[in-house]
This record gives sequence, C-alpha cells and structure tokens, in this order.
Amino acid sequence: MYLGLDLGTSELKALLLADNHSIVGVARAPLTVDRPQPLWSEQSPSQWWQALERVMAELRQAHAEALSAVRAIGLSGQMHGATLIDAADEVLRPAILWNDGRSGAQCEALTRAVPRLGEIAGNLAMPGFTAPKLLWVREHEPEIFNRTARVLLPKDWLRFMLSGEAVSEMSDAAGTLWLDVGARDWSDELLAATGLTRDHMPRLVEGSEVSAQLKPEHAARWGVGSGSPVRIAGGAGDNAASAVGMGLVEPGQGFVSLGTSGVVFVSTDRFLPNPAQAMHAFCHALPKRWHQMSVMLSAASAVSWAARTFGFADEAALLEAAASVELSRRQRCPLFLPYLSGERSPHNNPHAQGALFGLTHAHGPAEIAYAVVEGVSFGLRDGFDTLRLPADMPLREVALVGGGARSVWWGQLLADIFQVPLTLYAGSETGGALGAARLAWLADGGTVAEVCTLPPVRQQLVPSAVDVDLHSSRHARFQELYVALQSQFQ
Repeated sequence: MYLGLDLGTSELKALLLADNHSIVGVARAPLTVDRPQPLWSEQSPSQWWQALERVMAELRQAHAEALSAVRAIGLSGQMHGATLIDAADEVLRPAILWNDGRSGAQCEALTRAVPRLGEIAGNLAMPGFTAPKLLWVREHEPEIFNRTARVLLPKDWLRFMLSGEAVSEMSDAAGTLWLDVGARDWSDELLAATGLTRDHMPRLVEGSEVSAQLKPEHAARWGVGSGSPVRIAGGAGDNAASAVGMGLVEPGQGFVSLGTSGVVFVSTDRFLPNPAQAMHAFCHALPKRWHQMSVMLSAASAVSWAARTFGFADEAALLEAAASVELSRRQRCPLFLPYLSGERSPHNNPHAQGALFGLTHAHGPAEIAYAVVEGVSFGLRDGFDTLRLPADMPLREVALVGGGARSVWWGQLLADIFQVPLTLYAGSETGGALGAARLAWLADGGTVAEVCTLPPVRQQLVPSAVDVDLHSSRHARFQELYVALQSQFQ
C-alpha cells in the first residue's frame, strides 16, 4: 500500500494506492490563499500542516487497515513557492506562492545579472519562479532575508516536517531558477545572483528515489506502517506528478490540463529549452527524463470568474450556455483575453490583463460564455505552439486532464482548436496525488513498466475539420487584440 500526498493551492489531497493499481481511499482538506496587497499571493505553512493532520485523521477513521499497510509515501504539490525557515527551523513569513506577481522588477534584475539564465535554467525569469521572490525579500524584507537559513518548496517543507530532512527533487527544483536543469544540480552561479549558496538549498534526489523516512511519532499517531520504517519518495512538482499518475512518462506523451491554471505538458528524453517564447523546460520526476511545459495563469479560474460575474449558477451552467451557441453565431461573438492574473507562456507579461472586446446589443450571456471558454482555449493553443519537439521525437499522445476536462464539449472545442486528438482517461482527476503514490511505489522497488501504466480510455476526442477556418480566423484576431492592447496593460 502506498500513500500519495498532493499539496495544491486550494486543497491538500491524500490518496491510498494498492499494488494492484486500485485506489483504496481519498481524503481532501481545503486551503485558502491570502492576498494582502495587489499581485500578492501567500499561504501560511501552518495551514498546510493542519490540512495534513485533517486528511490523515480522515483516512485513519475510514481506512485504518490500509493505512497500517503503507510502505512508502510520495509527495507532490504546487511549485515555485518560497518557504523561508531560520536556523531554528522556524518559518519566517508566509510562503510566497507560484501565482504571486510582485517580483517583476527583480526578474529584470536577475536577467541582467545572469545573461545565461535561460541556457542554464531552461526558463526565463518570471515572477512565479522562486529566485525572484528571494530577491524581492532581500530588497523589501532584509531582516527576514538575513535570517533565512534554508529555502524550501511547499511540498518539501511538508517533507521536512514529516521526516526532519531537507530534501527536494529534480522536477520541483527545476522551477526555482536555481537549478542547472541539464545537469540536474544546483547552479552556484544562479544561487550567487540571489545572494544564496548551496547551504541554503535542500539535498537533491530523483523523484522515484528514497529521500527520507517518516518520523516514528507521526507514524504512530496516524497509524501508518504498523511499526515498520516508512520511506518517503522524492516526489514531484504537481504537473510532473500528474504525468506519472497518468502514465505519460515516455518521450512525446503529454497532456493539456484545465485546472486553476492551464498547462500543456510533453515528456522528453533530453533537455530542450525554448525560453524565448516563455516555454518551460524542466526535469521530469524520473531519472534521465525532462519535459516541456507551457503555462497560462488563468484557465478554469477564468471560467469560474465569468460564472460569478455574469450571473451563472456555476461553471457547469456557463459551459452549457457556451455550448448552446451555434456554429453560425460564433463568428459574431466577442473576443476574450483570459489574462486575469498576468500571463506566462508565451507572453511572460505579469501586467497582462483580461478583456472582452466587440460587445454589442446582440450579445447575451451565452455569447459571453462562449467567448470566455474560447479565449482560454486560444491561450492554451498559444502555449501549445511554443513546444518544440525534434523530428525524432514526434507527439505521440495528448491527454486532457483537470477539472475542466469534465466538460466533453470543452474538450472537443480544444481538440478542434489544437487540431490534435485528445484522450480522456478514467480517473484523471486524481492527478498529482496518484502520481505521488506511484513515485512512492517506485521508491519501494517498483519498476516503471509495472507502475506507470496508462489508465483505461474513457473517450477519444477527434478534431473536426468543419470549423477550422472559423477557429483560425478568430484565433488570429485574438492574437492581434493582445498586441494592440499590450501597451495599455501597465
């Protein structure tokens, strides 16, 4: 039995996985985000621990026997967050999260300081990454910066609390801008540019390796392991963990994720950076594997915003209204720029903003709903177009995952806009927690072939050739609108 813990932005999820691939139990605990100032996004690490205690108590009550049989634990979670602890291992301030946009000026300073940044880290400096956050702390909170003994990513702080060991793994560390992604090691040059050294960093392991052991007092309190040592795997950042959970670990396999943010992810067997278009090149959670990834900051969250703002009962009602807009009416719908929280790929513009353009008296809630869903889909298509796979590594398979994947209509729209078949797999909503449990299984001696299997296919969405011209013309106008408004976003 294996336990996967996925520390997301809005919830912490725990999943029990048997070695016959059956999911025995799942528990969730909600999390809240603090936004004390514009562009800020923070969480208290104590909230993460309280959520962990809650899910473990729930699992013990419902699945005590399975929990006692757990042999290893895997961790996944939100990437890029800066958790600062002092020499006494105390948290110094709330963690600055992945969707925090305060460090734009520090990104510019880091880019000037390290001209080879993209070559080493495989990514441009963006406010979401960890290194610019530390530059911001050094500039605006120097006392806290000077007291910082160690910087941990969110899931790695949980590991520290679980085990007493400061350890990270390659996929999450690749999102800090401190890792030499090709070499899979900390970069002294990048650390020095932010006033840090290797002493501030956790030890590195691969995601499928053993990183530490669960403290006996936690094991006893939660009823984990029946007294035997419980290993903790390296784990993975959320998207790499989701890929492992879906069995998408071979070169050319990938997914489109319709979560709070939108992600296009493709596994590779080599380091293939394309920082010029804000495409991310990260280590995968398995040795000698990497992945390319584009990220838009508002995907399903833009649909949630529109549902609240325009009076829909919920997101499902908005999607139903959008689906009711017939093909002949779509050309006359407004255009929507989905940049409600700035944007990463391909624009790398924390100042980018949302816009509804082309409204007339003829437009009602259904047309606005369609425009919003289409705008998110176009933003994902822009990210998809940044991926660069070499000729000997063709795109083999693209799955559709995340909460938005529950809408088959939206999935079909994406397939039509991408002009790529999309596969809906059973159980895709388990995502990072399942991937974390699978990484625990690998750390316990499982092989990739037996552990990282593909789940059953639920549905195949084949792109339609009927409305290619419609999507192409509206996508071109969508791109032109961003260019026209870019100077107004400051």
